[in-house]
Amino acid sequence: MVSYVSSADGIRHDQLEGGFFVGWPVNPSPQRHLELLRGSYAVELALDAGRVIGFATAISDGVISAYIPLLEVLPEYQGQGIGTELMGRLVAQLEGLYMIDLSCDARLEGLYEGLGFQPLDRAMGQRNRDNLG
Repeated sequence: MVSYVSSADGIRHDQLEGGFFVGWPVNPSPQRHLELLRGSYAVELALDAGRVIGFATAISDGVISAYIPLLEVLPEYQGQGIGTELMGRLVAQLEGLYMIDLSCDARLEGLYEGLGFQPLDRAMGQRNRDNLG
């Protein structure tokens, strides 16, 4: 049975192994993954029998704005509403802020539109792949 928590406290890196970051050129190690969870302003985790099967993170100034850089659900758990639940819980944590932004692949726009997000005019980014390790 899937359960949800709003903190990475008590999560160990061995609970993060196996299958996240599909399609990334370099995958963060489980240790690095745990660091990013613990360093996030807000986090939501989905667990099944103690294994992390999905997560969503936000970074924020805590006053006006937040950015959601990551929503990941293990491939074998996709299509079960876990990503939608994670996002709903994360957005609820951020509801007092003026703006909540994210970037996504075109194929995921429908998911995010269903959660109240709307397309914005432009997005810019830089990727430093050597910093993932």
